[in-house]
Amino acid sequence: MSSKAIREYDAKLLLAYWLERAPPVAQHATVKTKFIYPAPKVAQVSWDPETNSITPDTKLPGWVFNSKLVAKPDQLIKRRGKAGLLVLNKTWDEAKPWIAERAGKPQKVETITGTLNNFIVEPFLPHPSNTEYYVCVTSAREGDSILFTHEGGVDIGDVDSKALVLNLPVNQPFPTREAIASTLLTHVPAEKKDTLVDFLIRLYSVYVDLHFAYLEINPLVVLDGVNGGEPQVCYLDMAAKLDQTAESICGPKWAIARDLSVYERNEAPAQQASASGKGKVSADRGPPMVWPAPFGRDLTKEEAYIQKLDASTGASLKLTVLNPEGRVWTMVAGGGASVVYSDAIAAHGFADELANYGEYSGAPTEGQTYEYAKTIIDLVTRGKRNPKGKILIIGGGIANFTNVAATFKGIIRALKEYKNQLIAHAVSIFVRRGGPNYQEGLKAMRLLGESLGVPIRVFGPDTHITEIVPLALGVDVKKHGGYGGDAGTKSVQVGTPPAQVEVETPTGNEGVGSIRKDGERTQPDDQIVRFETHGPTRRPSYRPFDATTRSFVYGLQPRAIQGMLDFDYSCGRETPSVAAMIYPFGGHHIQKFYWGTKETLLPVYTSVQEAVSKHSDVDVVVNFASSRSVYSSTLECLEFPQIKCLALIAEGVPERHAREILWKAAEKGVLIVGPATVGGIKPGCFRIGNSGGMMDNIIASKLYRAGSVGYVSKSGGMSNELNNILSLVTNGTYEGIAIGGDRYPGSTFIDHLLRYEADPDCKMLVLLGEVGGIEEYRVIDAVKKGIIKKPIVAWAIGTCAKMFATEVQFGHAGSMANSELETADAKNAAMRAAGFIVPDTFEQLPDALSDTYQRLVKTGIISPRAEREPPVIPMDYKWAQELGLIRKPAAFISTISDERGQELLYAGMRISDVFKEDIGLGGVVSLLWFKRRLPPWATKFIEMVLMLTADHGPAVSGAMNTIVASRAGKDLISSLASGLLTIGSRFGGALDEAASMFSGARDTGLTPREFVDQSRKANKLISGIGHKIKSVNNPDLRVELVKEYVRKNFPSHSLLDYALAVEKVTTSKKDTLILNVDGCIAVCFVDLLRDSGAFTPEEAEEYIKIGTLNGLFVLGRSIGFIGHHLDQKRLRAPLYRHPADDIFINMADVSQPRVLGRMQ
Repeated sequence: MSSKAIREYDAKLLLAYWLERAPPVAQHATVKTKFIYPAPKVAQVSWDPETNSITPDTKLPGWVFNSKLVAKPDQLIKRRGKAGLLVLNKTWDEAKPWIAERAGKPQKVETITGTLNNFIVEPFLPHPSNTEYYVCVTSAREGDSILFTHEGGVDIGDVDSKALVLNLPVNQPFPTREAIASTLLTHVPAEKKDTLVDFLIRLYSVYVDLHFAYLEINPLVVLDGVNGGEPQVCYLDMAAKLDQTAESICGPKWAIARDLSVYERNEAPAQQASASGKGKVSADRGPPMVWPAPFGRDLTKEEAYIQKLDASTGASLKLTVLNPEGRVWTMVAGGGASVVYSDAIAAHGFADELANYGEYSGAPTEGQTYEYAKTIIDLVTRGKRNPKGKILIIGGGIANFTNVAATFKGIIRALKEYKNQLIAHAVSIFVRRGGPNYQEGLKAMRLLGESLGVPIRVFGPDTHITEIVPLALGVDVKKHGGYGGDAGTKSVQVGTPPAQVEVETPTGNEGVGSIRKDGERTQPDDQIVRFETHGPTRRPSYRPFDATTRSFVYGLQPRAIQGMLDFDYSCGRETPSVAAMIYPFGGHHIQKFYWGTKETLLPVYTSVQEAVSKHSDVDVVVNFASSRSVYSSTLECLEFPQIKCLALIAEGVPERHAREILWKAAEKGVLIVGPATVGGIKPGCFRIGNSGGMMDNIIASKLYRAGSVGYVSKSGGMSNELNNILSLVTNGTYEGIAIGGDRYPGSTFIDHLLRYEADPDCKMLVLLGEVGGIEEYRVIDAVKKGIIKKPIVAWAIGTCAKMFATEVQFGHAGSMANSELETADAKNAAMRAAGFIVPDTFEQLPDALSDTYQRLVKTGIISPRAEREPPVIPMDYKWAQELGLIRKPAAFISTISDERGQELLYAGMRISDVFKEDIGLGGVVSLLWFKRRLPPWATKFIEMVLMLTADHGPAVSGAMNTIVASRAGKDLISSLASGLLTIGSRFGGALDEAASMFSGARDTGLTPREFVDQSRKANKLISGIGHKIKSVNNPDLRVELVKEYVRKNFPSHSLLDYALAVEKVTTSKKDTLILNVDGCIAVCFVDLLRDSGAFTPEEAEEYIKIGTLNGLFVLGRSIGFIGHHLDQKRLRAPLYRHPADDIFINMADVSQPRVLGRMQ
């Protein structure tokens, strides 16, 4: 979400630090007086539930112990004084027990009960009542406002009627000092005006720079100047909200103000140490901002876990536990959908039984969905069994591109895990979902119910989104027909086939290289479709999209672009709606996309200017830039008059940026859709990004041709629901726009409804509003004034908000009522009174739409047209494969590791278990090389081999090559490769050959002497025998270490014994013909393979033949080669040139013929 309340403690720290430092809001907004900045004296006392104690004295600043104090809870509680939650003019010895008595105890404030766990302590400031003022800075769509009154304090009364207001419109100059004083300070004594102007200028500068969304100070105390000095400003009570989406911009600024070490100059050493927070490292200087829950809504352990999970993923995961003992639990996909399900439950009288509110969206992974589902199911199955049983509604709208079946896998895992608990608590499960691959997902859910022993009923998109709610609650609701016909609620059966979007395979004579009828071969370029483009087309202002609309897509979004082109093809457009991509980071290139069964090429530019200069027919930009870069990229687009419409897809755009964009766009006459939107769709003409979902939903909702109904909503998911409903009860959608769920969307309901009103082809309007904001009232005003005359069917979701005891933030940033006027009930009542067609509940919306449409058909306003069949759109290969519609043999087979799941696997063993069981490097080698766990003595031997073979000095060929390459300036990989390429039969590669020779001799029954004699007769050296330096009397200690370990730990070492017998024969001839380290390792490893019990004889022989033993030498020696490379780099060794006197050069006489032959 965006605007979030912060603690008074944090608000005062922000003001204390930045009031003096924030950049001025305008060049002329400077301080005129010798302004005295308030001292940063504020302390926080928290209750620790684990120790049941409050913050110790050693962690408090020194002034607390020698000042008179004010203490009060700091938990977003209003009117604390009237609730008796304020203590004044006390020493710490008096204030401390007052806090301790209340800390950790439940406290009722008005109608809400919560636990007191956070307190703020400040110096007590005696002052006359006539020095108290009130100031508040608020933000709205049009701009910011400063409210000021000279009568502040507890009994301020109705601020709106008393306060003087200075409006600061977006993108307008900041007013002069004179304007501020004359507008706000008319009742302030002259001697304090300049000081207050300075304070208000600095206050607003902080407000803008730190992205505040609300800041109230009451009372603001301005004390008289002492001895002719400047009046002094002090702020007592403070309430504030920050724009959380601006954390990427302001996070470091918020954090440094919360770093207590910046205020500790005059503190004692003990307090300084505690303030500095040693031992904790955060991303910025200072701890990150804390976002407290509303009073009475202390985060449960489960809520905190989901909040942490949400923060670590790009998906959205929300959970609010409303009533842990409730019978009705929900697990809903989508922000808008989550609200309508809660509405439906409350509308049927089950608000007191509703246990939770939450949503998951943004394509979470299977693992994330599993964790989310497991958390909720664990809560469902806690406590005593309810005699009526419990209900779990797994609902959701029609997804845009999320694979429903894949999402359900995580939920199914969690349900299986809690099988016994679900049965014990008599939980009934109702599932409704639509979107990509929903048939397989619902089928899996239904089959799960049959095997789990838990009743699970599943429903698809032909059932109204909340129609399962009364069914789950056991409420008898009379069906009026219309949506879904007379059949009522339809349960999806196991064999329900997926929607028919065909997977088309080109016939043989269409392929590249095939011979056409004219005798010519088909060339690759023949499959590329090229389009003739013309200059800009003129369209009426009320129709920004038609069948000729062309657009740029900002960002590398091949999936969205392919979806737009598939939609174009299904609509029968003559040219693609996407002309080019703009991607500043990728350089110029061309990308291919499908156009039906053929392909087309789209250019990629690095700047808007370049794209505009080459495509004069483009007037729409679909901007997929992230929340961090959407502001700058949108301002860049607005510099070009050619661009008439911008769709901003990004979520989390800071509110101040969104406002600047929308007003700058308004000045230039540019339509903005978004931010935080899926976009919109003009059936038969144009599709913004992923609007409308996958192609099967496009076809099912008949979006390939125009209908007669224009709608506008905030939610993208609910837009899909409206498309679906309209295709079933009317002749379909004429145009649909999701304006986005943020507080300040670029365009509002009224903007689009006025367009629909002016468009003669749009016959009927639909408005899907929601709790929060006042945009619906602008539409009401237009209807009352007769500006909008076409029939409007409307509904505001969020009617359940009044049922909740504490404040609940719904799925969208703007869906929170700040007054009675902004509640969904008030909006629905006002729309009904103005003549809108407003059903009694959201479930009745399809009936209201059907009745209105039928009336328009009967009066001849709408003339239904005959349906046309859309062209077949080939399904993408990847998606078809994911759905299991096609198969293809894999190009590669891998059986040793898998990173596709939640956790990396080595031969089936989780990487976490690798460390948990401490199997070591040898264990990892055994898993990846042999696909099995070897016993500890075997894995230890592998590690021993790697250590023994790690290096053999710089003179050996491999090390020398590495050194020479490193000194030639090569990088580590090149130097390592240079050394490794020397490994072979002459250097390091004798292990395999030694293993083969010794094992072959013994297996054929040769005695050691016969083996030696046979090798001598064949003039063949025995691999693994002989050393240049070591001998019987000067043994190789490496060999001794191996022999000792093997004899002590191996269950059998028969080949080693055989090799040592061979050594006795060879050393009798020459004492350096000993069993060297290569031979010793080779024969011992054969003993390991044959006698460990982990391998069959066939497997052991195969591993010897395929190079396993040489692999050990390569792996071990790589350690040494890397060491030599690093050593040379560290020594900064120069290029090596071999001395010429070390090379014998013998050049043959040039006159001597090199090739003897006779010419014929």
